[in-house]
Amino acid sequence: MEMKPPFETIVTEHAAMVLRVCRAVLGPHTDADDAWSETFLAALRAYPELPASANVEAWLVTIAHRKAIDVTRARQRHAIPTDTVPERPSTIGNPGSADHDLWNTVKALPTKQRQAVAYHYLGGLPYQEIAEILGGTTDAARRAAADGIKNLRTTLRHPVKEAKE
Repeated sequence: MEMKPPFETIVTEHAAMVLRVCRAVLGPHTDADDAWSETFLAALRAYPELPASANVEAWLVTIAHRKAIDVTRARQRHAIPTDTVPERPSTIGNPGSADHDLWNTVKALPTKQRQAVAYHYLGGLPYQEIAEILGGTTDAARRAAADGIKNLRTTLRHPVKEAKE
């Protein structure tokens, strides 16, 4: 009988990957940090029922995807205060966090492309599992990721120049 590792081990091994996925989907700010926390709270509750043979990465990315949707929906329902300076987001687990052009370009991708890029390239999931998370076919998930990468390369290679007055 295969034994599951302690939940603390799961957090240690996968925390950075889940945070990168949340930040790629939601942007590098506190909403992503909230989705990360909610992901691991939900995972902690569900972990006793998880089969020892389960793909933990896919399971965590699926939970993170659902929590990102929850955060997006909550964001749409709440007013955003503008008279205070926002907190500075943590850069832990966010490679290239100083590269704002990259993160802004990722944020500008269409939702399915941004999610497919995040789940495949940051989360390491195969396209079949991404298709299950996003709903659709494996080919559609592969196409969304490829289109997302193509758009990132094009935009970052040839950035839109601001008009000078």
